[in-house]
Amino acid sequence: MNLVPRQDRLLIVGFGVAATVVAFARPIEQWLVGVEREAESRSGLALLPGLVVLTLAFIANLQWRRFEAKTQASTAEASATLAHARASEMERLVLFGQALARSLDLDSIRDVVRHQLPELAGSDHAWIHLRPLQPTGPDLDTAGHFSVPLAAGGHTVGVLAIPESAGPFTEERQRLLATVGAMLAIAVRNAQLFEEVRDNSVRDALTGCFNRTHALNVIDTELRRARRSQMPVSLIMFDLDRFKEINDRYGHLCGDTVLAAAGARMRDVLRGSDLKCRFGGEEFLVLLPETPVEGAKRVADTLRREIAEMVVMWKGERLQVTASFGVTVAMPSEIDVEGMISRADAAMYRAKDQGRNCVRLSMETAVV
Repeated sequence: MNLVPRQDRLLIVGFGVAATVVAFARPIEQWLVGVEREAESRSGLALLPGLVVLTLAFIANLQWRRFEAKTQASTAEASATLAHARASEMERLVLFGQALARSLDLDSIRDVVRHQLPELAGSDHAWIHLRPLQPTGPDLDTAGHFSVPLAAGGHTVGVLAIPESAGPFTEERQRLLATVGAMLAIAVRNAQLFEEVRDNSVRDALTGCFNRTHALNVIDTELRRARRSQMPVSLIMFDLDRFKEINDRYGHLCGDTVLAAAGARMRDVLRGSDLKCRFGGEEFLVLLPETPVEGAKRVADTLRREIAEMVVMWKGERLQVTASFGVTVAMPSEIDVEGMISRADAAMYRAKDQGRNCVRLSMETAVV
């Protein structure tokens, strides 16, 4: 049985030695001095100064080793802290990259940026500006910001900017921001390319309008939405007058040029939210969400005038065309796409029968 704990034994021994030194300090001192003087007299050397110098050198060496040990410990601690910071940084970058890889459209990328960019950029005021596919206007002013161009595949898709007040921007931080910018640029460019491919698959290459299949799906969706919200939705169908005569006289290439011009005029006149569709041949559809029949008639009249005033140049000759329009509105609780298109088609043929280059409403709109 140990009456004295292990950690206290050294302390007790130290007390014992100290007590011995205190009790016998004088005799020990006299004995040491005597030994030193006898050694000096025999050797003829001054040993005491040398011993003092040696003792001081030993103490200095101990202090230096202690300093080196502290320095190494501090360096090791700093290295460990840096390694931990880099590991955390790498983990955030991996999570950021994984989130971007799952984002196939710009809205998803915006969500990722909103949640993860502030921590990576080291500022809640960091922002990103995405350049349109066809940039217009002056370059963006990034004065007062540390900016990182977002470039991928030879295309500059935007810029990442962090206020200079969020500095300093050390070399390590600049490398991090450059990595973030590269990851963002690749994700944005992939989303743009994905959108282009998807857009091309549902658009008519000649006119730039949506194709028939996509239009039918959109009309069905809008009818169901209108039924839930009790908001009006109108449909315009129009056909270029005497288009067959243009093809017969000038050829199909000329006819394609006229169709492309009509599609461009539709994009210029109509709202971005209006569905513009090449329904087939020289027939076009326009779906107007949240628009009553009176508003749809005004839109059809405007588009009719624009097409009539349109001039198409073909081999030095000025060509002008007109169009006949039929307009209808969705019936209460209607979800029948074909029925709505049939009413607009019937109204359009009445416009053709009644002289062309005019707008006619479907018979059923009177009871809506």
